[in-house]
Amino acid sequence: MRYDPERHHRRSIRLKGRDYSRPGAYFVTICTQDRLCLFGEVVDGEMQLNDDGRMVEKWWVKLNRKFPGVRTDKYVVMPNHFHGIIIIVGADLRVCPDNGMGAHANELGAHIGAPPPEIVQWLKTMTTNEYLRGVKQSGWPPFRGRLWQQNYYEHIIRNEDSLNRICQYITENPLRWHLDRENPQRLGEDEFDQWLKSFTKEMTCDAR
Repeated sequence: MRYDPERHHRRSIRLKGRDYSRPGAYFVTICTQDRLCLFGEVVDGEMQLNDDGRMVEKWWVKLNRKFPGVRTDKYVVMPNHFHGIIIIVGADLRVCPDNGMGAHANELGAHIGAPPPEIVQWLKTMTTNEYLRGVKQSGWPPFRGRLWQQNYYEHIIRNEDSLNRICQYITENPLRWHLDRENPQRLGEDEFDQWLKSFTKEMTCDAR
């Protein structure tokens, strides 16, 4: 059989020993395939979303309606990746503050008790489907094979200090874009980015 890196280098979708049915808060990152910058650009330290980027933002907000056991917190859409905090309802609110958005269990075919990989998979699928429509109907730039990388990055937020630092990282991500490891034209190393990489696990998700 011919070697296929997509098939032969897949990692477990779950962290060993982690019960994903338990409440908690998760920091997730998903990147475009080939790290294509499709969602806008950073101008003077601010992210300027195009229609493609606003589409990703729209489906992130809809997670609260699709999954009644989920709250979305701080997030940012970057040119070629997305960061966001997912809160599973029931987590310690001192660590995972509710953003005040209500859940609508009967809308969009809601699922209850979905684990983070399923949530990320749904987000990837919905954004991919709409992006494909944008390519056909509005001339959005095409992508090769899939919109998102098969893998995504996940970190379990275990305490308030970690939450605060991750929120700071998300807020400042556009300001630090010139040092971002996902930036194809990065100018140097970012200590903040290295700190984040040190505890973030690479996971496998089968969504497009």
